[in-house]
Amino acid sequence: LNKMRANRGMEMPEDFWIPIALDTNNITALSPFLVPQDHLGSAGVFYAMAAFMFFIFVVGTAINTLTIACTIQYKKLRSHLNYILVNLAVANLLVSGVGSFTACCAFSYRYFIFGPVSCKIEGFTATLGGMVSLWSLAVIAFERWLVICKPLGNFAFKPNHALACCVFTWFFALIASVPPLFGWSRYIPEGLQCSCGPDWYTTNNKDNNESYVMFLFCFCFAVPFSTIVFCYAQLLITLKMAAKAQAESASTQKAEREVTRMVVVMVLGFLVCWMPYASFAVWVVNNRGQPFDLRLATIPSCLSKASTVYNPVIYVLFNKQFRLCMMGMLGMGGSEEETSTTSSVTEVSKVGPA
Repeated sequence: LNKMRANRGMEMPEDFWIPIALDTNNITALSPFLVPQDHLGSAGVFYAMAAFMFFIFVVGTAINTLTIACTIQYKKLRSHLNYILVNLAVANLLVSGVGSFTACCAFSYRYFIFGPVSCKIEGFTATLGGMVSLWSLAVIAFERWLVICKPLGNFAFKPNHALACCVFTWFFALIASVPPLFGWSRYIPEGLQCSCGPDWYTTNNKDNNESYVMFLFCFCFAVPFSTIVFCYAQLLITLKMAAKAQAESASTQKAEREVTRMVVVMVLGFLVCWMPYASFAVWVVNNRGQPFDLRLATIPSCLSKASTVYNPVIYVLFNKQFRLCMMGMLGMGGSEEETSTTSSVTEVSKVGPA
């Protein structure tokens, strides 16, 4: 890094930062907005990432669009829990439709072909959608805790409460994603310079960037994750107590096993989505000047975008009523079985979204 700074003199590009030493006195000549970044990795790596982003774009866009379409078509899906699932789908659609598509095109050309302004738009949009997704997962866990564990007694979680929670997720996401547009950090190309996100790397204005990273880690990772762990832990305790009281009930024992498995999948899914990104950002700000492989630095960003695929799989396709309606909409059967159910909304009395 010192060699790079010595070679570059006082040149500090405002729209990007390549955090490795490069054999050039004019870093702007290697701008990720102007030329392929072949000095950062082989063409095969870029094309592999393009293929992965294309998969995430196609599958993520399809499954989240289908989730929204099903809710519009089937009135029985318009329960309070499903409002939050749709909110999650909208956030995922924003990330896959903008973030994954943009990254796919950029990886295909091996540099960010859309320019600095589009980089800021893509970084903001992906961060906004990602933050809404994170807080939606926390809200789902909180809703399950209220409904199953009944900490507020007979309090009923109604659709207007769910809508308020959805507004809450977007409000908090805006608090997290807007600051880089106004000088608290900035949105620049990250990793292999083909997708954009907050500036973890820059050594100039160091304190500004570090404070923003720590804000994101605490406010948008630690708090939602703590909420999810607490709520699902309480849910499992409640279920185990019910199973113990009904030790002879095979259905109760089966429900305990299914929900335990579901909770494990939910927590692991959250960690796979966001732990690499959060951990990498914290490592960078605490190890300024330390070399790292930019190919590995790209992985956390891609995993966070991949959440647009496996979050719906966990929270929507494992929801029986959603699954049956989706099958009916696709002409694969299932809607008749759904119609025959006595409940007109998702059975929120069951533990977990399944």
